[in-house]
Amino acid sequence: MFCLGKPLPAVFVIAALALASAGSSSAQAPAPAPTTPPGQTDTSPAPGTKPGDPFGEELTLTPKTIVYLKSSATWDSAFESIQDAFKNVYAYLERQNIKPAGPAMTIYTASDDAGFEFQAAVPIAEEPKDPPKGDLAIGKSPEGKALKFMHRGSYDSLDAAYDAITHYLDERKLEARDLYIEQYDTDLIKTPEDNLVIEVLVPIK
Repeated sequence: MFCLGKPLPAVFVIAALALASAGSSSAQAPAPAPTTPPGQTDTSPAPGTKPGDPFGEELTLTPKTIVYLKSSATWDSAFESIQDAFKNVYAYLERQNIKPAGPAMTIYTASDDAGFEFQAAVPIAEEPKDPPKGDLAIGKSPEGKALKFMHRGSYDSLDAAYDAITHYLDERKLEARDLYIEQYDTDLIKTPEDNLVIEVLVPIK
């Protein structure tokens, strides 16, 4: 999904290929998508969105205190690994009687052909008196200018959304920072996968 040291748009293409490769090897290659004429902006609906959903909405991220678990995963086990990481974070919060202060988020920090590194993070109101130990830690979420893209549907279907985001950034000649965030408007663990609502937040330089 994310490759440190490479422009983020190229990373989204890598993500799409990684997520789609399992089911596409035997499928016939699709016809090339129509391109937008020079000087015009593509206004067709983005995949995985509904009318009125933000897609490229500008916002400023404010740093939040987070409890997070730093981990890594292979592409084949991406969704399950992220879910397992959040189960550990929520188990800690429950033991400490700490309520989340906002939606959970995955912060992607690096990747290669084999897999990726990430932080499974949950915002909290203030740092706990008994800080977590081991793989869990307290930190701050990213801050600064970003773009918000909405996605509705399964985690695997994000590949089409990332293609659309890549096109959006390239078309507007926008340069992304070397990380990105998925913020979950639905419960990543309990919600049926096809009903997930995910905000992809892309910090911009």
